Amino acid sequence: MSDTKKQIAILGSTGSIGTQALEVISDNDSLFETYALTANNQVDLLIEQARKFKPEMVAIANEAHYLKLKDALADLPIKVFAGADSIAQIAEMQPVDIVLTAMVGYSGLKPTISAVKAGKKIALANKETLVVAGELICDLVAKHNSAILPVDSEHSAIFQCLVGEGNNPVEKIILTASGGPFRTKSMSELEHVTSAQALKHPNWDMGAKITIDSASMMNKGFEVIEAKWLFGVTPEQIDVVVHPQSIIHSMVQFADSSIKAQMGLPDMKLPIQYAFTYPDRLKTNFPRLDFNICSQFTFERPDMERFRNLAFAFYAMERGGNMPCILNAANEVVVAEFLKNKIGFLQMSDIIESVMAKAHFVAQPTYEDYVATDAAIRILTNEIVNSAPNP
Repeated sequence: MSDTKKQIAILGSTGSIGTQALEVISDNDSLFETYALTANNQVDLLIEQARKFKPEMVAIANEAHYLKLKDALADLPIKVFAGADSIAQIAEMQPVDIVLTAMVGYSGLKPTISAVKAGKKIALANKETLVVAGELICDLVAKHNSAILPVDSEHSAIFQCLVGEGNNPVEKIILTASGGPFRTKSMSELEHVTSAQALKHPNWDMGAKITIDSASMMNKGFEVIEAKWLFGVTPEQIDVVVHPQSIIHSMVQFADSSIKAQMGLPDMKLPIQYAFTYPDRLKTNFPRLDFNICSQFTFERPDMERFRNLAFAFYAMERGGNMPCILNAANEVVVAEFLKNKIGFLQMSDIIESVMAKAHFVAQPTYEDYVATDAAIRILTNEIVNSAPNP
């Protein structure tokens, strides 16, 4: 282990963000070193990554894979752990400089809290952490002198637009959305959308869950809630505009009416690297934007009647309390069921709406309230799914 290189723990190293983060580390191996790698189920890829990057430790959340992982790495001096608690413990290890939280969904909350309490710098790719418990996380960041650097392309763009602006008042944050693969489809067409169709995003290469969220615009809804906490703005200061080309990654409008935008080709390695190197920008060999080819930018308002999830997110953000946690838990269940073709594309929103109406609301939730809400909402959502008509 080098004293001069930044030690990085990647929580969720086998996912889309995690694998691209390892490419960034590999391209800048004089600056970064992989201290720890964790995964949920993809044990074979985790083994492959561990043998290549030789971290101090690895962990697999699913304990059923522990022996396979341990045996495969027995010839290397790598510590091997299993279980969700071990991932949270890795996030707070003393040598770690940066924790990249790239786990999918609610599972990222506990290890992110551990890392924040340990005063780590967090490269945050797990938006659900702030969706579920934004107020709690922000309080802990201030208390423990931690720092959150956004990895989502939209929030990284906003962050980059704000660098150097000091205390200049922000009038509005404008999140851009590609509109996903079904931007132009009618309601009747959306009724017959399959999971295979929804997994084909026009501009970004992402994991299955986030790709479905993008198609339903729930991903944009989560980004709206995340932006509120990351940048300390009110719901009224957040706008969403559909920009199908995905070249402008987001914008900030200031009190003097000026708008700053961050632009570039769709490539998650740029925001990952910027989170690792901030405030420095390193030279890269990433493809450059050619305005001769990208000669047209278009913008349109999102349709919240066809894509109701975005409206649900604004409602949850304004209601506050545990409502965003309710929204997230219900969404995780319906996305998993849609991917199994148990429910239809539009049924996802119908079920989420029903859950939000029936759920127990807590105005000022504690961490224990979030845990209880998440568990109860998964049960409730599954009950509604099981009683829903087949798509």
